[in-house]
Amino acid sequence: MYTELVMIRKQIYIEPRQERSLKSVSKRTGTPEAEIIRHALDEHLRNLQTAAVRAKAWKREMAFIGQRMAEGPLPGGRTWRRDELHER
Repeated sequence: MYTELVMIRKQIYIEPRQERSLKSVSKRTGTPEAEIIRHALDEHLRNLQTAAVRAKAWKREMAFIGQRMAEGPLPGGRTWRRDELHER
């Protein structure tokens, strides 16, 4: 079964250094400039999504740590001192 790939044309502005790099990579790899741009956009969007997921997880972790700290020390306390650990 053949599925037609639909492309939407966008006009963007890039800096001269980006133009040079884009042309260089395209020539070196034989990859069309548009394909390199699409790949870079996909990668950037994936990174943004990953960062959002990590930030959400870190927020949950910080809430958990705060909750544990609010509970205070465990009954009975510890029987060792920090400097004793370094002697071992």
